Amino acid sequence: MGFRQFVAMIAALMATNALAIDSMLPALPEIGEALGIVSPNARQWVVTSYLLGFGVAQVIYGTLADRFGRRPVLLIGLAIYVVGSLAATFATSFEAMMVARVVQGIGAAASRVLAVSIVRDTFSGRQMARVMSLAFIVFLAVPILAPSIGQVIILVAPWRWIFASLGLFGIVVALWVARKLPETLHPEDRTPIALWPIVNAFRICLTTRQSVGYMLAMTFVIGSLFGFINASQQLFEDVFRASDIFTIIFAVIAGFMAIASFLNSRVVERFGMRRVSHTALIGYLAATLIHGSVALAGYETLWTFTLFQCATMFFFGLMASNFGALAMDPLGHVAGTASSVQGFVSTVGGALIGFWIGQHFNGTALPIVLGFGACGVAALAMVLVAEKGRLFRPQTGR
Repeated sequence: MGFRQFVAMIAALMATNALAIDSMLPALPEIGEALGIVSPNARQWVVTSYLLGFGVAQVIYGTLADRFGRRPVLLIGLAIYVVGSLAATFATSFEAMMVARVVQGIGAAASRVLAVSIVRDTFSGRQMARVMSLAFIVFLAVPILAPSIGQVIILVAPWRWIFASLGLFGIVVALWVARKLPETLHPEDRTPIALWPIVNAFRICLTTRQSVGYMLAMTFVIGSLFGFINASQQLFEDVFRASDIFTIIFAVIAGFMAIASFLNSRVVERFGMRRVSHTALIGYLAATLIHGSVALAGYETLWTFTLFQCATMFFFGLMASNFGALAMDPLGHVAGTASSVQGFVSTVGGALIGFWIGQHFNGTALPIVLGFGACGVAALAMVLVAEKGRLFRPQTGR
């Protein structure tokens, strides 16, 4: 498999998650009505239940992948994803939908853990960051298109076809993996499933300062993103009265993340992960500070929100892949477990933070804006812990 196809496959694996989060956003009112979900804020569980299943399961896949290899565990996860998608397609109650979404998230977790582990098996340092950035370009095209895809589906078919389409996509990706992906874990690196080696791998992941600091920084910035996703449909419908252009504005905002990720792939090898991500973090904080001031002063409109959200997501795109690469870089010898631990913490933590932010939706954009600011400050604190109080500190190859 050539380099371009490898990057495309990694992006497709990552896209299974993005599609499962974003494609049903335009259909949330219809889903809520069909399943008897009365409160608009309660509809956010359709997103959050998936994220919790996605996050919790990651802690399992790394250990299995380090023992049995990346390929078989990935295929099992994709099969679970397909089953969860089909269960959501035929769900007739709120409870059944929540169970199906958790199962879907459990299956998708394999694609997240194994995608990162496979990249780490093959690359390291700035090359790893470049591959992740290139994958992110394709991956971030999915949030741009996913709500529009969902919107098109509900225009021509019932909302249940959104979940059926996710199942079909999972089948296609599984067949691609089965046909083209070789095993990337070397036989000598396989770790038996034994208590003390697992405990030791977890200990390494949770005591390496750089890894823990950047993992927690990623958790906070992801939490702000999930907060926006949870409340986005309500924001555009209830606050800005612009539900008819929701998918367009969402695509524009997501597009700035894709632009940033492409830019990162071109500059990270020259400037290093620290300089790029630390600069982006400062920019992220500046954008949220100005945005918060505008919102508190009562001058928030659809266009100010869109402008500042585009800036915030641009800086997020420069941080995301670099924070992830910096968290993984010292842990190549336990990459599977490290990817699991970091995925578990950042996703579950981010989902809970995002749900907390989303549940504070009060008919204005202010809770979302303030949530972004608080998460940015917390992320800065974690980066300072990781770097022992110093930003922009270059290291060889990093």
